[in-house]
Amino acid sequence: MKAQAAETMEPAIPPVTDLEQVFREHHAMVFRAAYRVTGNASDAEDVLQTVFLKMLRRESGAEPVDNMGSFLHRSAVNAALDLMRARQNVRNVPLDELEPVLADSPHRGPDRAHSSGEIREWLRGALARLNPRIARMFVLRFFEGRDNPEIARLLNTTPGTVAVTLSRTRDRLQQEYRSYQGGVA
Repeated sequence: MKAQAAETMEPAIPPVTDLEQVFREHHAMVFRAAYRVTGNASDAEDVLQTVFLKMLRRESGAEPVDNMGSFLHRSAVNAALDLMRARQNVRNVPLDELEPVLADSPHRGPDRAHSSGEIREWLRGALARLNPRIARMFVLRFFEGRDNPEIARLLNTTPGTVAVTLSRTRDRLQQEYRSYQGGVA
């Protein structure tokens, strides 16, 4: 019975031709996820390459991948966050300014565009300092626009846990900013 179950399971490492198919189907999504975290096309390409090289190097005894899209998305976000953590060149910018700037039209003045870039860099640095699971939740919610139940499914948790975690994370980031500005934390 176990032999039959083992035969029907998907291999841990897809053969190279299958990996090529997986790449064709998912490379754009991996790139977009990495780009949303890094904000840089070159870095996103590096993350894309890293994710698929890791897939190629997976050991034959590794667990099979049930949902390749979800697995690759999570891998891309993790690799992008790792890249950002490695940089540790963080500029501190007000969290209160994040929502209006990120929602702003692309047709804004140079001073506003500069401020927007600083805010994005601060946010990327702040995400790099977070626990990876919490950072994934934040990215999925605020960069990818996913709702709490979908995030819960992707991260194998409950929507309530996602909601509480995101609320606490936002509060924490706001306190970090106020502290940076010399205000009351």
